[in-house]
Amino acid sequence: MLSRLQELRREEETLLRVKAALHDQLNRLRVEELALQSMIRSREEADGSVSSSSAVEEMHKTLGQMDNEAAINQTELHLRLQDHEEEEEEEEEEESDS
Repeated sequence: MLSRLQELRREEETLLRVKAALHDQLNRLRVEELALQSMIRSREEADGSVSSSSAVEEMHKTLGQMDNEAAINQTELHLRLQDHEEEEEEEEEEESDS
């Protein structure tokens, strides 16, 4: 009974960490969205001094960088969860050995 309660507490802690990580990632994505919207508006308001091909090129470069950051964030989240799962398994093994 006590070990089940401890297991549930660890699971709750894990879920809270996942929630925080997802919330952080969501905030980063919102900031990126606002940045892209701002870039689009500034391009639309420009008087044409920048050619459309270079504007498209810059937009693709920015989007590529944002995609890379999102992939890195997703990988970090996955690794954190994997590490925590391994820790839980080790703790369970230690408890069962006791």
